[in-house]
Amino acid sequence: MTRKLRCHAIVLGVTVALTLAGCGGSDNTADTAPNSNGLEKTTITVGALPIPDPVSLYIANAKGFFKEEGLTVTPKIITGGAAAIPAIESGSLDISQTNYVSTFLAVSTGKKIKLVADMYQAGPNTFNIMVPKDSPIKTVADLKGKTIFVNNLRNVATLAVTSQLKVAGLTENDVTFKEKPFPDMGNAILSGQADAGWITEPFITANQSQHGFRKLADTMTGQTADLPIAGWMATEEWASKYPKTLAAFQRAISKAQQVASSDRKEIEAMLPQYTKIDAKTASVITLGAYPSELNANRLQKVADLMLEYGYLKSAIDVKSVIAAPASNG
Repeated sequence: MTRKLRCHAIVLGVTVALTLAGCGGSDNTADTAPNSNGLEKTTITVGALPIPDPVSLYIANAKGFFKEEGLTVTPKIITGGAAAIPAIESGSLDISQTNYVSTFLAVSTGKKIKLVADMYQAGPNTFNIMVPKDSPIKTVADLKGKTIFVNNLRNVATLAVTSQLKVAGLTENDVTFKEKPFPDMGNAILSGQADAGWITEPFITANQSQHGFRKLADTMTGQTADLPIAGWMATEEWASKYPKTLAAFQRAISKAQQVASSDRKEIEAMLPQYTKIDAKTASVITLGAYPSELNANRLQKVADLMLEYGYLKSAIDVKSVIAAPASNG
């Protein structure tokens, strides 16, 4: 997601993304017969956004971690975590990327979803509020009465920005949030459709190098420092029906997360293979962290923030949303 730059001219063919094809249906009934590893299902379809967050899915495939577990995993491009919920409910996806804010919102409305593995955690300068270089806006307080682009309303974007507004003595009612896909934000801000944008990588790098945008604020500081951002989800029904398959996925993805955490070069090599981030851009974007196990205490921070800012009407015990961890066997 967001990165600091020292690049003079990075020519980015970065239209990564969230504009790629959405999740369509796929016949996912393929292989439900147990294999030699005792898996209830050996072929699964997994939804993922074409951004850095789910890189471990591709690392696990490339390094044979899924194969070692007896799993064949087919990645499928999705447009967002919230959009993936109907896909896992219908069965067109077995497991999908999700962001934690969307997940807890869905659970609060009665959706039967389980978080099955961690994926991505924010780091410094991975999600920034950005403005054009000649903007009169110099501080977060200057955003009063202004319009801010976010990729989704009432989600991690607005939550993160609102936490920074609070520090500046403002509330979400002091600004206007409007939705705009990340790839379109820069040009739309330049054309006067908004005053600022909440932007992540590789679009931070793209807007800095192409338009000279500057960072107004890092939204992952203070209350939101090291905020857990994204994970993997399945329905409760799927997790109960395929426990060995789920455990195999968990073991493989945890191994891949450890690779991503220990060697940035592995991430840089993989990004051009499933995103529109080229190798040069991959080498300079700012990355967050890739935790190898779900931690209820860390995730509770997200749910508690959502309660504080009115995203949830009542508290959620995050432990109840986490699926049992993989066994070692």
